[in-house]
Amino acid sequence: MKKQLIGDLGWGVGIVMLALCATWARGEGYIDGDTVTRLVLGATGLMVAWFGNRMPKTIAPSARARQAQRVGGWSMALSGLVYAGLWAFAPVDIALIAGCGAIILGMAVTIGYCLSLRGRARAA
Repeated sequence: MKKQLIGDLGWGVGIVMLALCATWARGEGYIDGDTVTRLVLGATGLMVAWFGNRMPKTIAPSARARQAQRVGGWSMALSGLVYAGLWAFAPVDIALIAGCGAIILGMAVTIGYCLSLRGRARAA
C-alpha cells in the first residue's frame, strides 16, 4: 500500500513540477505555449498507461475480478499510450479529439467487459 501511494504521489508531483518548469521555460522564451500543453498532456497520457499497467498486478478477490483487471489494464495502458503519442506527434485539434476518444474507448471497453462478465455470472 505504501509503495503504491508513493508512486501515485510521485506521478502527481512530477506532473505539477513538469507544468511549473514548462511554464517557467515559456516565460523565459525557451518554448512556446503549444509545447507546454503537449508536454503536460503527454505526461498525463503516460500516467494513464502506467496506472493501466499496474492495474492487473493488484490483488483481486475472485477470478472474474482478475479477468476484469487484466482487460481494464490492457485497455487503459493502450489508450494512455495512444493519448500520449497523439499529443507528441499529431496536430493539436486531432490530438484533442482523438486522444480523448482513445481514453473514452479504453474506459468503454473496460466497462463493457465488466458488464459482460456480470451478465455471464447472473446467467450461470
